[in-house]
Amino acid sequence: MSIVVFDPDRTEDVDWRDRMRHPAADDPSGGMWLSDTEPSFIDTRRLRAERLGRLRDWMARENYGAVVLFDPYNQRYATGSRNMFGYFLRNSTRYFFVPVEGPIVLFEYPQSYHVSMVLETVDEARPSKLVWSSVSGRDSETVDPFAKEIADLLITHGQDSMKVGMDRCSHIQAMALERQGCEVIDCAGAILTEVRAVKTSEEIKCLMASMAGAESAVAAVREAIKPGVSEQELFAVMYHEVIRQGGEFIETRLLTSGQRTNPWFNEASGRKVRPGELVALDTDTIGCYGYFSDFSRTFRCGPGSPTREQKELYRFAFEQVQYNMDILKPGMEFREIAEKAWKIPDRFVEQRYTSVMHGVGMHGETPFIAHSMDYETYGRDGVLEPGMCLSVESYIGEKGGNEGVKLEDQVLITDTGIELMSRFPYEEDFLSGEL
Repeated sequence: MSIVVFDPDRTEDVDWRDRMRHPAADDPSGGMWLSDTEPSFIDTRRLRAERLGRLRDWMARENYGAVVLFDPYNQRYATGSRNMFGYFLRNSTRYFFVPVEGPIVLFEYPQSYHVSMVLETVDEARPSKLVWSSVSGRDSETVDPFAKEIADLLITHGQDSMKVGMDRCSHIQAMALERQGCEVIDCAGAILTEVRAVKTSEEIKCLMASMAGAESAVAAVREAIKPGVSEQELFAVMYHEVIRQGGEFIETRLLTSGQRTNPWFNEASGRKVRPGELVALDTDTIGCYGYFSDFSRTFRCGPGSPTREQKELYRFAFEQVQYNMDILKPGMEFREIAEKAWKIPDRFVEQRYTSVMHGVGMHGETPFIAHSMDYETYGRDGVLEPGMCLSVESYIGEKGGNEGVKLEDQVLITDTGIELMSRFPYEEDFLSGEL
């Protein structure tokens, strides 16, 4: 790869093929210097302002006085604040009070207030009332002080509404808030579907940057595939490049080889790759700026050429992804997409992927578009809108078959159709020539 030529005002220049270093960096070791708070080609103040504005517009429409956010993804969406992300995914002890108007208050882990107080979106930091309660068995002691403090803030800043949205909390915290006179609403689903589903212009730039980093990681994996390398070694190559490119973590370990590619959803193991076998992966990456990159590719370990069976599997998967991307346009109902989607050949139906496509934002989000045969179980009503981002899925593998192929691309819904966000090429050896 060449040294990057990167114009910070043009996101179309963010490309995995030559993304090796930041232009302002003297360090030639590579990677982008990207964060939520440091200057870059993303206007991070605008990013935070637009996201908070969307959240507050929805709160005003639904007559919320405030929301209390425990989910680190929602916290980051509303404020841009990030602190010990993985830890707080499992420890709901850090939370934000976000009123429909007025000051935003962070209830923070001790001694780490400074991490977020540099942000214009965070007006005040206080010690969390819930720190350690979940691991010390003191929930009953902390719940009333927690509820009293939130209720007092709501009375002061809730614009005469005592309706408070909670995206994640224990039932005893909700009950304590109700004892304080609050109307407690579970708002996690609404934030995802009504607030975060349509991306702002700055979010789209973040998604583009994240995708470029993930593609660079997949390119590194492709280069590292050789007989004798293990699945875990290849996964480590991918993870290393994700971090080097300014990404954060990978949500899954979906990188497998040979017979472990069938069925899908096995995770990386110590198995050694043998010549002639398929290697399949799904990026599932929380990348630059905390935005998701989700595409899949399947490769072959050389030497030699793909078998007839490998080519057939690959071409079916390729056809499914291309067909389903081609039908997309704004205004389509989710059920219509499911009904018009590529018809999976009978022998591959049982091991079909779990969705036709799904939304992408800070992680896998709405919409989730089920297969027509699964729609009554998993399907949801809705309409495609410009600014939605989706990953279009395919897994082709016959039950009892030797191998399977996983392919997936990420697209942005535009005013007229789609824009392809994932640029990583397909394998010509699988697509060229006769079977």
